[in-house]
Amino acid sequence: MGALFVRQPYQKVDVTVRRSPIDGYGVFALEPARRGHKIGEVRGEAISVSEARRRAATLARIMIVEVSHKSAVDLASSTDPMRFTNHSCQPNGRLTIRDGRIEFYALRDIAPGEEITVNYGETHHEGRLTCRCGAPGCVGRL
Repeated sequence: MGALFVRQPYQKVDVTVRRSPIDGYGVFALEPARRGHKIGEVRGEAISVSEARRRAATLARIMIVEVSHKSAVDLASSTDPMRFTNHSCQPNGRLTIRDGRIEFYALRDIAPGEEITVNYGETHHEGRLTCRCGAPGCVGRL
């Protein structure tokens, strides 16, 4: 699946997308990612928060990030591999909203072959989705 993506300049660490032991597809580092450094970004369709919530109510898989109290980004048709970043209760990365951009940073050194994960925090799943991260202390629901 990784061959479908062209590495954009804002993708700082080379990654691939493949089947994940957590859920569906995931993003895996092809080169080391150093603690505190930017891994990449994801871009998608800009929509209102009300439209995001309307769409989320009809989807089993939600790829929507609210970037402010007014706007959101739907990643469903994004061509960026980071859209496949899975949740973990003990993540190795973090998602940050900076100037309306959705960016990913390494919380610790990430080795080649390792799946890149973030803690989703509050989600549109509203506790209806079982967490499959398998991390010690997993909260169990998203």
